[in-house]
Amino acid sequence: MVAAKKTKKSLESINSRLQLVMKSGKYVLGYKQTLKMIRHGRAKLVILANNCPALRKSEIEYCAMLAKTGDSDITRSMPEQTGEK
Repeated sequence: MVAAKKTKKSLESINSRLQLVMKSGKYVLGYKQTLKMIRHGRAKLVILANNCPALRKSEIEYCAMLAKTGDSDITRSMPEQTGEK
């Protein structure tokens, strides 16, 4: 019960942060741009979707670890996968 509340609260926190970042326009999407931002030290947080290929995921996590950038995984399914809106 407590773990479910904590998970829901952290998911809401991530969602609210994502909304704020999307409004500000200070984000990049895509593998190549993400690696470029990490290498230049401009990335503050990297969020990986659950459908990210394993090799790319491990490479991004490794670069983020070297650059001391936070990285996080989203374990929920993306809307385009499930057909949701």
